[in-house]
Amino acid sequence: MSQNFVLKKGLNIPIAGEAVPRVSKTIAPGIVAVQPTVFKGFLPRLLVGEGDPVLCGSPVLADKKNPDILLTAPVSGTVKAIVRGEKRKLLAILIEADGQRQGVDFGSKNVSALDAAQVRQALLESGLWPFLIQRPYGIIADPGLTPRDIFVSSFSTAPLAPDTAFCFGGEMPYIQTGIDALAKLTSGQVHVGLDGNASASPFAALRGCELHSFRGKHPAGNVGVQISHIAPIAKEDTVWTISPIGLAAIGKLFATGRLELRRKVAVTGPMAIEPCYVEALPGTPADAFSPFYGNTPAAGLRVVSGDPLSGRSVGTDGYLGFFDNQITLLKEGTEQELLGWINPIRAHQFSADRSYFSWLMPKKKYAMDTNLHGGARAFLMNDGYYARVLPMDIYPVYLAKACLAGEIDKMEKFGIYEVLPEDLATCEFVDPSKNDIQAMIEQGIDLMLKEMA
Repeated sequence: MSQNFVLKKGLNIPIAGEAVPRVSKTIAPGIVAVQPTVFKGFLPRLLVGEGDPVLCGSPVLADKKNPDILLTAPVSGTVKAIVRGEKRKLLAILIEADGQRQGVDFGSKNVSALDAAQVRQALLESGLWPFLIQRPYGIIADPGLTPRDIFVSSFSTAPLAPDTAFCFGGEMPYIQTGIDALAKLTSGQVHVGLDGNASASPFAALRGCELHSFRGKHPAGNVGVQISHIAPIAKEDTVWTISPIGLAAIGKLFATGRLELRRKVAVTGPMAIEPCYVEALPGTPADAFSPFYGNTPAAGLRVVSGDPLSGRSVGTDGYLGFFDNQITLLKEGTEQELLGWINPIRAHQFSADRSYFSWLMPKKKYAMDTNLHGGARAFLMNDGYYARVLPMDIYPVYLAKACLAGEIDKMEKFGIYEVLPEDLATCEFVDPSKNDIQAMIEQGIDLMLKEMA
């Protein structure tokens, strides 16, 4: 049954640099990285060594806790380097691509003829299983569990988010196959959130799932927000989520028998030269996007894999994340502003509180940078200040403080099972106390995983 939700809380951030819907180039990088650090809860065990040849779809890492969960190579080529950090922590496997795109043949399959065990095995062998994220906690889904439901948000309301119809309009047959496959893995339903702000969505034609329309400001497109309105997560519940990128990859696997992770990536942000789309693989080096930031010094540029609110800062020597189809280019804000908040004009600044005159120019886009315009200070005590930008039935300040203090009982009471850090990104943006609220929630989740496992 289709449902319509109108969310009155939230905040749209008018940042400049939205991508024009055209693909300017296809990036074929010489080096591609497989990064185990982007998968929460994944303890990597090496399956390859330097100099080993790999095919697209060849396993390169396995999870020590669950050896069936694999990370596979997104290209064919040779393992060039194993990158380690402090205490020999495995950071990345660098694969030198041979340009041949030779891949493991997993065999095309008719999903309707498969059972749940066969679908699960196909996703595990191909390395696509990590697209399935388990809530609570946002870890890779446990193959031994059957989720209550599976949730998909077909759109994003994050700043400068890629256009859903442009990115996935031509891949709907594969996404339908992905839906049919995932429906076999749950005892409940596959729920798909549709963009109620758009005139039409290609995802509205999907079958074999429950469709729900969400209209409102960011974070209305976050799957966590949608879950809280459709069927909230209780302590004993397990649900899985997956992105449209993952659905498309799963559909291609069953249709062609090949691993295909190439996707349209939006290059966005105030520092982007002619923001547009490129076709790229996860693990593509950030310097492959250099034509879009030109000669900007690395010290003055922040390269973010993902959106500007909840993406990861990877720098010019980093890589596009496994789950991401957006690169955001921001200026590092290091300048001190004359008079600061005392200045009553500040026409170049956006204010969510109508402190400046930005509210008189609702269509204006701002060349925002990373400047916090102040230092960390005590939390604002009024929880309602943060709740007005968070359309969820939780107490964001109390939850963040409980996470900071490590009080598990209070974390449970205030909603830790329902959220991931990204869900409170708007609270962090409006926070006059300049606190890293997402990091606090991450700290609380890590404690829950440690103590409650």
